[in-house]
Amino acid sequence: MDGNTLSSPTPFTPPTTEEDRLSWLRLIRSHRVGATTFLRLMGEHGTAGAALDALPAIARHAGVDGYSPCPADIARRELEAGRRKGARLLCLGEADYPAALAALSDPPPVLWVQGRNAALLHRPAIALVGARNASSLGLRMARKLAEGLGHHGLVVVSGLARGIDTAAHGAALRTGTLAVMAGGVDVIYPPENAALAAAIADQGLRVSEQPFGLQPQARHFPRRNRLISGLSRAVLVVEAGEGSGSLITAQDALDQGREVLAVPGHPLDARAAGCNRLIRDGARLVRDVADALETLNEGMIGGVTAATADSPPVQAFPHEPASQPVDTLTLHKRILDCLGAAPVAEDQLLRDLGLPAAAVAPALLFLELDGRVQRQPGGLLARA
Repeated sequence: MDGNTLSSPTPFTPPTTEEDRLSWLRLIRSHRVGATTFLRLMGEHGTAGAALDALPAIARHAGVDGYSPCPADIARRELEAGRRKGARLLCLGEADYPAALAALSDPPPVLWVQGRNAALLHRPAIALVGARNASSLGLRMARKLAEGLGHHGLVVVSGLARGIDTAAHGAALRTGTLAVMAGGVDVIYPPENAALAAAIADQGLRVSEQPFGLQPQARHFPRRNRLISGLSRAVLVVEAGEGSGSLITAQDALDQGREVLAVPGHPLDARAAGCNRLIRDGARLVRDVADALETLNEGMIGGVTAATADSPPVQAFPHEPASQPVDTLTLHKRILDCLGAAPVAEDQLLRDLGLPAAAVAPALLFLELDGRVQRQPGGLLARA
């Protein structure tokens, strides 16, 4: 197994000056600007500075008065706090930015990393996740898998949570582990993992897309899960109940073209219900390290997953022929009428509307900034 990335990322010009980096941070920290909106704004305006200048007018057209982007002082304080604590800000397009994330359709524009082993971002990785209230058998299995996979050259990625995550990180410290944080890269949650987090910073790496110093909240964990799967070639679930966060990570993996593997459990054990369902629905059953390695070796072609090997590269800023102008209010209403609480793929929305992306993108951006449309991982849209 080599260290090639999952696919070739779309070229993206990173910031070249300190002022550019500050503008990038201001843009991604601005209210209602997520990764996809950031990329769209950069595609439309060319630079983060120009996008920041345009944001108030965009918001005003969407009916949001008094909109202000993130102030420069707040972004500057975040940069200074990170540097004081020895963390580093990576921007999309820079050489050290992980290629596995850059190849996603919605890569985080900036990442904070803290630790001595940044090279782990460029080695082949596997996510190992599972229940917080794991059984002793589950914890033993997680440790055994993490040790074995690490021995075979894989970096073990997890979320520093209680239970399976903790066991996986601890077992992979010597061979390489990445902890993806739900809050700031410097905020340790849960607190009892402070010693483990320090050891990961000393021997591995901690990663977060969130602002430095941010306390994690429930809404941050699904976004964290998307990075766990995005950094990895596969997601291996050891124990997971129905509705657990580990199943969200598994779904993210499928959306991103990664493999999903699961350890089976007893049908009467609620902690095994999620894993058993994953296997029933097509995930590869894993009994030991050899099963996991076999699946990875079958699913990889020159470092590209078989499921995506023939897919065209993702274009971050597609350009389509201009269509006839559409009344803005009418288009907003048509978009909202097409969307509901259940997420819909953006391509499907375009087909339903019968309009090209170039005609719909500005209206979608207005509705996102106005809080009436939510963009979800995997290119999905839902009505807020």
